[in-house]
Amino acid sequence: MRTNNVIQKKLLSEEEVSVELAQYVIYLSDKCIKAKDSFTVVLSGGTLIHTMRKLVEKPNADCVDWSKWFVFWLDERVVSLEDPDSNYKLAYDGFLSKVPIPDGNIFAIDDELSTEEAAEEYEARLRVLVDNRTIGLSSCTGFPKFDLVLLGMGPDGHVASLFPWLYQRYEEERWVTFVKDSPKPPSSRITMTFPVINSSSECALVVTGKQVAYAVKVALASRESNFIPLPVEMVYPEGNLTWFLDKDALSQLSNINDHSYNSLFLGLGFLVLIITCLLYYFPCIHIFLALLKQQ
Repeated sequence: MRTNNVIQKKLLSEEEVSVELAQYVIYLSDKCIKAKDSFTVVLSGGTLIHTMRKLVEKPNADCVDWSKWFVFWLDERVVSLEDPDSNYKLAYDGFLSKVPIPDGNIFAIDDELSTEEAAEEYEARLRVLVDNRTIGLSSCTGFPKFDLVLLGMGPDGHVASLFPWLYQRYEEERWVTFVKDSPKPPSSRITMTFPVINSSSECALVVTGKQVAYAVKVALASRESNFIPLPVEMVYPEGNLTWFLDKDALSQLSNINDHSYNSLFLGLGFLVLIITCLLYYFPCIHIFLALLKQQ
């Protein structure tokens, strides 16, 4: 059963967020390792890795048993692992290269595969790790249960590579899916799905900067007239959800009577809902259109 426990850590600066985040991760790491001798962590891209910098500094780094960590990626761009756009490279340069996590405990994508193949292969690897109990399995959902999923958020409210106007946000069966038309380059990506994210023991949303302030307002303020949530509002883990927010990210929360967002989303929401139903839930329409063209 979900605890629905949402914690908001409202801090003055990104520096304070970095300090608080480090203490939070150290606590969870110690708790999980004492309980089951391992700690499974899912990383995101974006600014998250930079905000994790305090975790690899002394004395914090000495408080962690890195040999028990298992590291995964919430989403990844389908590029070479050496490419500047790679989330793996971002994490390696800013985090993994600074701590002694065993290479065999780090699970990057296979960058020699196509987008669809990379998603299928990553999910297959996760299934093996669930079978050998490296990763837990949620008794509620039947999806993998990671100890901690670390998420950032884009200005449009997207998390992982689950964007507001793409149907992948509604995936309910696959553990890992693929995106070929990301509105943010690179266009080809793989991403864990919401059932996986929401089966986790803990989720942390690490959100800083003025560029995300409007999406923060929408996610945390009351929006009774909006029926299509942002992807970030679909983060609903079995355990705790902890928001780490700086002053800039919170800067628009006082202005909750601005209805421009409502007007935009009500109009676009209807359009997207119709298109999603036509193209995703009723594939027979494609066949019908093809037959019409042949006549």
